[in-house]
Amino acid sequence: MTIELGVALAAGLAPERLLALARRAEEGGLDLVVLDPGADDPWTVATWLLGSTKAIQIGVGIEAAGMADPSAPDGWSPQVAEKARQNLDQLAGARLLTDTSAWIVAPAGATADSLTSSTSPTSDELSPGGRAVVVPATTEAEVDRVAGLLAELGGPASGRPRRPAAVRALRRPGIAYDEIPATLVAGAVEPGDPSYRGVRSTYLRGGSPGLVLRPRTPAEVSDAIGFARRHTDLPLGIRSGGHGVSGRSTNDGGIVIDLSAMNRIEVIDPARRLVRIGPGATWKQVAAALDTYGWAIGSGDYGGVGVGGLATAGGIGFLSREHGLTIDHLIAVEVVLADGSLVRATATENPDLFWGVRGAGANFGVVTAFELEAHEVAEVGSAQLMLVVPDLEEALLRFGEIATSAPRDTTVFLVTGPPQPGGSVIQLYGLVDSSDPETIVERLNPFAGLGSLVQQQVVLARYTDVMNQAPDVGSDGHHGHGEPHSHSGLIGALTPEFARDAAAMLRTGGVQFFQLRTMGGAIAEVDPGETAFPHRDAAFQVTGLGGNRRALDAAWDGLRNHLDGLYLSFETDTDPDRLADAFGTRALDRLREIKRRYDPQNLFRDNFNIAPHFNSNNDPAEEA
Repeated sequence: MTIELGVALAAGLAPERLLALARRAEEGGLDLVVLDPGADDPWTVATWLLGSTKAIQIGVGIEAAGMADPSAPDGWSPQVAEKARQNLDQLAGARLLTDTSAWIVAPAGATADSLTSSTSPTSDELSPGGRAVVVPATTEAEVDRVAGLLAELGGPASGRPRRPAAVRALRRPGIAYDEIPATLVAGAVEPGDPSYRGVRSTYLRGGSPGLVLRPRTPAEVSDAIGFARRHTDLPLGIRSGGHGVSGRSTNDGGIVIDLSAMNRIEVIDPARRLVRIGPGATWKQVAAALDTYGWAIGSGDYGGVGVGGLATAGGIGFLSREHGLTIDHLIAVEVVLADGSLVRATATENPDLFWGVRGAGANFGVVTAFELEAHEVAEVGSAQLMLVVPDLEEALLRFGEIATSAPRDTTVFLVTGPPQPGGSVIQLYGLVDSSDPETIVERLNPFAGLGSLVQQQVVLARYTDVMNQAPDVGSDGHHGHGEPHSHSGLIGALTPEFARDAAAMLRTGGVQFFQLRTMGGAIAEVDPGETAFPHRDAAFQVTGLGGNRRALDAAWDGLRNHLDGLYLSFETDTDPDRLADAFGTRALDRLREIKRRYDPQNLFRDNFNIAPHFNSNNDPAEEA
């Protein structure tokens, strides 16, 4: 029988003796050293031992150490203790045990037979998922004797639990960790694992999920969904790139299915420019892969965004006015449904699902492959302009006129914030789909005249170079923190009244980041009923971000009467009314019908939930 075995060191030992015994235990292959709570300042001693050893776990009870009572003169508050613990985990790995229930103390002089005897009080605890066992020791000889028990109990390595007690102690309640499907065990990440820090959060949102599953194939996605079905009381996040402003691909204490390993990009029909893309790829990777062919797929404005989230929501980007939204390029999708089955959806095969995935895809399943049609795109003009304008209201109005009247090969977005002394700073960035320098300058000159040009960068580049400005995330992951606060809206025209109210909103300081994404052109040429994104007549998508939710809400209220619809990718308010804003009554009713067919138990509910048993007025609806 293989168990986690360690020693409990008595109080009163000199620090150098504690260190000598801890190192002796580590050399002997033991798993754990537990400090007596009666020792002087056991927390500090535990920290010192962690820094002086390499792999062995150190156990010390926080409450016994007098740190859970903020009123205690020498105690620490729970928040300080938890932060200290997080820092230790980052510096030394998850080797600190602070919950005394993670181990059981055997009698001094315990033998292998006594530990495994059916009459032993520890015998029921010796499973791989159970508690560690520690035997009191005060000398090197006693430590060596305990280490000698390892061979009789199964050896120190081959049969040891996959995760040590210090990691298991950080598991979140309600998750059957020992029942993770065998296909997913190797890639699963728990809170105590070294790689957890790189998968817990998203670009803007801090997270602390209880388990991150990382499937590599559709079959493994099905296994992950099956595991999630057994935990329907927990939040479930689906993540591709983790960049989404809403931050819905992480959670607190729930499950995240991370699709980053499913990032294959392949050309399946060169003559038709058809490309098959995994959900975990980023758009900069897609752009690089298609550059060899002289192709591109419009994909927002930032190459670090994952394919999965954007290609199921809409995709308003630099090429949208010329070629349409990203979802307008979709030819087919493969989806693992809530029941674990893999289906293909096209205009003729499961057409209702294909309609719904294009705009509201997060609600119906996990897309494991996208087939899209690329367009021929050669060199482009990439522009970044920074201007100072004395009158923001006038500048917004003029920008609206210039942006909407520009040829559809030109797409420019605007970003600004609260006014500064001496004027407002606006940043313009976008793309001219032309390789002719004179054409590029001609297209951009009207924008440059909006104010005093203080900085500019206009270059002739490949589309892949534009997308490649986003840095690689890497294995260290995203490190968002807190909750993002963002609102979205769509407007049919940038009117003088809108410009006035937008400028007034920015003067309140409640909105720190304000963006206008220019739409129109090819977007408007698609029938509103063709996809689940119905707002084809919008001229601009409007986004506002703020650091304080209450201040953001109050400021944004001044714009709501101008807005007609919203784009969920830039919205964090999960109120059901936002769904009606995003889809409209007719589309939302149709989406609920599709939801009842493909996800009647509402497994996929954490990303702007289209609840199956309610209609667009949020009234109860009969089950399908």
